[in-house]
Amino acid sequence: MALLNYCITFAFANSTWQNRGQAPSEIMNNTKIRHKGIVDSVDGNVIRVSIMQTAACSQCKAARHCSASESKQKTVDVFHRPPTMPHVGDEVTVVASQQTGFNAVWLGFGVPFVLLVAVVWLMIHFTHHEPLSALVGIGSLIPYYILLYFLRDKLRQVFSFYIEE
Repeated sequence: MALLNYCITFAFANSTWQNRGQAPSEIMNNTKIRHKGIVDSVDGNVIRVSIMQTAACSQCKAARHCSASESKQKTVDVFHRPPTMPHVGDEVTVVASQQTGFNAVWLGFGVPFVLLVAVVWLMIHFTHHEPLSALVGIGSLIPYYILLYFLRDKLRQVFSFYIEE
């Protein structure tokens, strides 16, 4: 696991000029995920920010002729109140830690994959019935996602964004 973290950190360190010369552990703790966006609404403690998520090739001059480029409009809820409150239409930078992104990917894709493979393997091992094993494996994901749904308020606090000043 430590080797995997080192490899991921090394890859991000080599792709980001500002992190040159830092140890991998320092990079993992300091690297932030940043997106520029426009404030859609400010409602009490919730600031809604629209960000444009673009593929790497969408910045290419030939992107309009290529089917590989894509961009999507996403809305992010920010529950952290910055010192100066932004107004609707202001351009802001929404920030989350890289570790938050890794944890979200792990909960959204890693755990379900491990759960699915484990349940299918156990079912095949004990029943020798592949179609039933596949159905039970897929069915095992239903309680997992229901659990995530009920824990969404707690997860919202853990996976939080904030607005950079």
